[in-house]
Amino acid sequence: MLPLEDFFRNSEQTAYQISPDGHHLAFLAPYESRMNVFVQSIDETAHLGTPRQLTFETARSVGSYMWADNDRIVFSKDEGGDENYHLFGVRLDGSDLRAYTDFPGVRASIIDDLEDVPGKIIIGLNRRNPEAFDPYRLDLDTGQLELLAENPGNWQGWTTDHEGRLRVVYAIVDGVNTQILYRDTEDEAFRPVLTTNFKEEVSFLLFTPDNRNVWATTNLHRDQSALVLMDPRTGEELEELYAHERYDVGSISYSQRRKRLLGVFCTGHRTPIRHFFDEEAHRRREQIDALFPGLRCGVADMDKSEDHALLFVGSDRTRGAYYYYHFPTGRLAHITDTAPWIVADDMVEMHAVRYTTSDGWDIEAYLSLPKGVELVQEGDTLRLKNGAPVPVVVNPHGGPWARDYWGYSSEVQFLCSRGYAVFQMNFRGSTGYGRRFLEASYKQWGLKMQDDITEGVQWLIRSGIVDARRIAIYGSSYGGYAALAGICFTPHLYCCAIDYVGVSNLFTFLQTIPPYWRPMLEMMHEQVGDPEGDHEQLAATSPALHADRICCPLFIAQGANDPRVNKAESDQMVEALRARGIAVEYMVKDNEGHGFRNEENRFAFYRAMEHFLHQHLRTC
Repeated sequence: MLPLEDFFRNSEQTAYQISPDGHHLAFLAPYESRMNVFVQSIDETAHLGTPRQLTFETARSVGSYMWADNDRIVFSKDEGGDENYHLFGVRLDGSDLRAYTDFPGVRASIIDDLEDVPGKIIIGLNRRNPEAFDPYRLDLDTGQLELLAENPGNWQGWTTDHEGRLRVVYAIVDGVNTQILYRDTEDEAFRPVLTTNFKEEVSFLLFTPDNRNVWATTNLHRDQSALVLMDPRTGEELEELYAHERYDVGSISYSQRRKRLLGVFCTGHRTPIRHFFDEEAHRRREQIDALFPGLRCGVADMDKSEDHALLFVGSDRTRGAYYYYHFPTGRLAHITDTAPWIVADDMVEMHAVRYTTSDGWDIEAYLSLPKGVELVQEGDTLRLKNGAPVPVVVNPHGGPWARDYWGYSSEVQFLCSRGYAVFQMNFRGSTGYGRRFLEASYKQWGLKMQDDITEGVQWLIRSGIVDARRIAIYGSSYGGYAALAGICFTPHLYCCAIDYVGVSNLFTFLQTIPPYWRPMLEMMHEQVGDPEGDHEQLAATSPALHADRICCPLFIAQGANDPRVNKAESDQMVEALRARGIAVEYMVKDNEGHGFRNEENRFAFYRAMEHFLHQHLRTC
């Protein structure tokens, strides 16, 4: 049996990026158990130079980084999980390490890396108003910040053109509507061109090469979001370029060198869906797919010439590997395995399955079984080829307006290695499945959304896959809420539960959101529930108010600095249970936020999970 630590160790090397000129690679690797930035040279023969460490963080891992130019890395990190990310810069030789946005209590984000404007990037800061981010142009040489526009309080996002000019703003108006504002030049004032309600989507992805029109995704007058060409001056849709019958459009691919739209991407159930507008891009995709039959290959990064690429290759049974590829010659070189101690043959398959709810929704899901347990799929019908029904950990995702994906999961592989099946489902409201599916989740926390989870579990029981007496539920964030709701509202279905940074009381959750979520509060009231207008429903679906219904063991884990789900969400759940004399395991980490990022804290959490499940799921 693989040690627990091997599943949750920091990757040996990961998050590779190539410099714009193609001469250097950057990556994250552990230093004193924290992920830090390293660089190394690479030549035309794919020979790698000796890595050089650029950052030496020991309190908190680097959160993200990017190449600002051929000689500078910009990176971000927060403090103790508070998600107030600060931006820093360092040169390739390790010199000129500087803090750009080291303002207490302020969160920084990158709006545009200004690929064609050397030495500058555009960032957002909520320095002036904690609820609103102002856009600034940051000079990376001097650290000077130039305010580009003052956010009146309701601006939520921006789009720049290919020259780095701030041309589009997304604003919240009347609490629940989104308005797109546009200007031709930075000397002009923004003017509104299109207003939609919160159920509708219009998102400008990228200006066309002439900076005149935009490629956008939208669900206006349709169910699935489509890729369209729009006139930003009027908000008029000029042409639908691509739409899928089941899935929303996800992202697009664009050649900065050739100034061409290359293709569009949808996630799909198991296999990515790609549609190409460019023959060369299609040929390149076929070229790299042929290199790794049976595996999933993605282009992680390319240099400015678009000839030198970093490929990320993985599957559901490996954490993945990076390769260097030269398109003109077909030269391929292995760079690293992110977790060489993980052996694919020792891992298990993630099966893409689906079931239908009692009210007719088709739910895509993923089922992973312990080693040696084989699944037979005949259409949507499942059965075990061998062995008795197995214990299962039901694992609803967070968000909730997010989704689960097919691929490698350390949690899934760890739980399966301990003898448990893992069941993940994209319940209504999961993203990527169209507008109707999304809207079906509004004001359905603990109701229809929870029913989708319950009915999926019942389907597995009827199929003879899982042991009805040994079912646990575990989730984080919204998934933690779903775990608590599961043992409150279907108390006899689960024999134990784990809540990881989950919501327990919908009233207090809505009262303690981060300040920069507050402009969206009325939208949240429409999506989750209004504490005044929907008071009875929120009271009925808040697990902390129904702790008397819980009759199984519960383990709760929480970061003390969580800005999204306040520690009080976990505290009140624990207090309500202990007031009734019910023991509940409670783990709090003072240097963590919305999930545990520090390696030693991950180890502690999963050790506690392993012990808890062995005690209450394996033997119940």
